Amino acid sequence: MSAAVDVRDVTVHYGDVLALDGATLAVGHGRVCGLVGMNGSGKSTLLKTVTGLVRPDTGAVAVDGVPPDVARRQGVVGYVPQTEDIDWDFPLSVRDVVMTGRYGRMGPTRRPRAADREAVAHALARVELTDLAERQIGALSGGQRKRAFVARGLAQGATVLLLDEPFAGVDKRSEATITRLLRELAAGGATVLVATHDLHALPGLADEAVLLMRRVLRHGPVEDVLRPEHLALAFGLDPLRGEAS
Repeated sequence: MSAAVDVRDVTVHYGDVLALDGATLAVGHGRVCGLVGMNGSGKSTLLKTVTGLVRPDTGAVAVDGVPPDVARRQGVVGYVPQTEDIDWDFPLSVRDVVMTGRYGRMGPTRRPRAADREAVAHALARVELTDLAERQIGALSGGQRKRAFVARGLAQGATVLLLDEPFAGVDKRSEATITRLLRELAAGGATVLVATHDLHALPGLADEAVLLMRRVLRHGPVEDVLRPEHLALAFGLDPLRGEAS
């Protein structure tokens, strides 16, 4: 069986800035994979390349065997961005945001049908946001916002879910809820890629990890990737202890 996410020798520049340099990895179905690296190591760029939002200069990406833009149109890929990518003042309710995950299944009028409303209600319940469904998205706490975007991916029916720093600035309840959902999704056959700085939580979340510094330095079991001598390759120190290597 082919990998759910297959990235081969991908290089990406933003102008003169090299963001990814021959990055290669494959992640199978039913796996949670953590992306680990410093700021500027290419984690967000890698996620955006898998979604098709960024086109590589060289190399190839496949999601369930098709190009990223095709996978996105088919609703295969769900993306939970960092908060700075969102206009939180836009007048959308939590329910409206989650409903955008259903747009690919609607006609050109984007008029929700019973199945769409049911999928949104179910997704809101799974992330424990039913009581806040009519609240404006920007009025939520950081953790609640992240849960709302996870709900969008759930409502969409995505089988590949990409999350960019989902635990940054969130409360413990949201962290636990998101972690539980991601593990449930993987148990059901979905593939999850999570860019995170929270190395302490990674063993309880991920099946495998990728150490990134514009290229893939290490990919394997979490306990192997988090060994101090491997982390030193990307960080120059042991982030778990905050000590220079």
